[in-house]
Amino acid sequence: MSRFLKLFVPCCLLLLPIVSATAADRPNILWITSEDNGPQLGCYGDPDANTPNLDALAKRSVIYRHCWSNAPVCAPARTTIITGMYCPSTGSEHMRSEVPLPAGMKMFPQYLREAGYYCTNNAKEDYNVTQPGKVWDESSNKAHWRKRPAGMPFFAVFNFTTTHESAVRQRPHQFVHDPAQVQIPGYHPDLPEVRQAWAQYHDQMTIMDAQVGQKLAELKADGLDEQTIVVYFGDHGPGLPRCKRSPCNSGLHVPLIVHVPEKFRSLAPEGYAPGGTLDRLVSFVDLAPTMLSLAGIEPPQSMQGRAFAGPHAAPPREFLFGYRSRMDERLDLTRSIRNERFVYLRNFMPHKAAGQYQAYMYETPMMQAWQKAYDAGTLAPEYARFFEPDASEELYDLTTDSAEVHNLASDPQHADILRQMRRSLHNLQLEIGDVDMLPEAEMHRRFAGSTPFELGHDPSRLRIDHLLAVAELASDTGDPSWNQFPQLLQHSEPGVRYWAAMGLMLRGREAVAGNLAAIVTRLDDESPAVRVMAAETLLRTGFTSEKRALDALVQATADGPAPPALAIQALNAVDDLGPLGGELCRTLTPEASAQPEKSRNHGDYRKRLLQRLGAKYP
Repeated sequence: MSRFLKLFVPCCLLLLPIVSATAADRPNILWITSEDNGPQLGCYGDPDANTPNLDALAKRSVIYRHCWSNAPVCAPARTTIITGMYCPSTGSEHMRSEVPLPAGMKMFPQYLREAGYYCTNNAKEDYNVTQPGKVWDESSNKAHWRKRPAGMPFFAVFNFTTTHESAVRQRPHQFVHDPAQVQIPGYHPDLPEVRQAWAQYHDQMTIMDAQVGQKLAELKADGLDEQTIVVYFGDHGPGLPRCKRSPCNSGLHVPLIVHVPEKFRSLAPEGYAPGGTLDRLVSFVDLAPTMLSLAGIEPPQSMQGRAFAGPHAAPPREFLFGYRSRMDERLDLTRSIRNERFVYLRNFMPHKAAGQYQAYMYETPMMQAWQKAYDAGTLAPEYARFFEPDASEELYDLTTDSAEVHNLASDPQHADILRQMRRSLHNLQLEIGDVDMLPEAEMHRRFAGSTPFELGHDPSRLRIDHLLAVAELASDTGDPSWNQFPQLLQHSEPGVRYWAAMGLMLRGREAVAGNLAAIVTRLDDESPAVRVMAAETLLRTGFTSEKRALDALVQATADGPAPPALAIQALNAVDDLGPLGGELCRTLTPEASAQPEKSRNHGDYRKRLLQRLGAKYP
């Protein structure tokens, strides 16, 4: 039993947080957050920024130079924040999924409320985990610290959507920043639509900055500015392609400004100086334990983040951890880590392009223009890569390549740092129990009666080390050998069989032909996710005469007992099959094409995939 799972024996569930100060001695805490924006602020040195209020706040605060959101899209990023735990550990990484937490595990505002804080959220939640009881005193667009009982300390969140992806592409738009003059990052092609997107992004940042100024003015008008710690951050990278949804630094790097008034300076982070900067590596998983520490509460050991301020501050990690999995209707699986200089990515599905079609992202005009330029063959290689299969591993030196376009993973001069970061990522995945290495449908099938966290931390039920080792082997496209996979196809763990089938698919027709009978056998696998993976393996490598493979994909998309995650897996496979996918699409039953969504889980993602297939293969 892991050390995390041991925390949830019944006697431990009865313990209350340890509070080291009275309510009167504790600070108020004001969180101001903005959506879909990175550190494109004047205080972070961006020449196009017009953000006077945040710049003024920074002059009397500290800014963190190296803060990651852990996930490059809102729901898993916010889930990381509210739990103080990495989403791959709780099984909550997939966009708009919903999974339970173990009994006794809480969201951090619950600890604050128990300790006497009035906690409000204005207004977005968007968590991928079920709330374990009442979390907020009020969570609405009317929530405010002004509603608290007299003399009660508060923790108040105000979230601004002004910079969200949907606002940055809204038309018509009256440009304030000149698209012809705005700077374009090195990972984006210089197209008119790209310039317009970045100009509009900066326009929205200026509007958001004014909203921040208004909220700070309210705090001062109430006479609370000297009693309140103020924290500002963006919820992940800019709402533009190759920023949002990307586990590169471009998608995970966010601004973090922390202001500690003189009265509470003893709680400030180490090295705090007004107008200063801090190089400590911090990420969203650290926010929950830090807020508890500022309130005098010892963070529970189940939290995987490390407090960076207050009496319970802990040493930082050597690396930051990022993760990308299913983004709306599209499958992918990438893990990333960074230190102060290097970013390393491991693509466990290297056949998936970073820019694969995702309906919501493709509503953005610059995305459509970028795709059109790729189809026309007019892009330089560094921009065309976005639409092409990934390398298994990526390594970028941020000191010489802040745009992360020059992959150093195959450079012999960087072999040592590559090995170091590969090993560090592997060890971290084992440490946290990365249960999302299971295909989503299989994870949901297996945790029934408990939780994904408990599944991932119970070696008698799931060996993460076995799963990770085979996933690494399967996704290593630089290794063409396939002699280990036949035995792995017979493994007792369904997740291992899933990765073994994918490993053969990635190695091509010859590898599949050498194991044809074993793969066909997996069409009858106990795990529906393995059956779909076996079918995709056969059909992608040209074994189209295997009618059972065709039937397996069609059955997995049908309405009825199949869970949404399985249908999403199958429909992604159909879409990746080219003309054969078109033929399959036309065999889907009307019921499958019109099936209603049954819950919040997975939103309308099946519908999006079916609509995409219908438009692509009329």
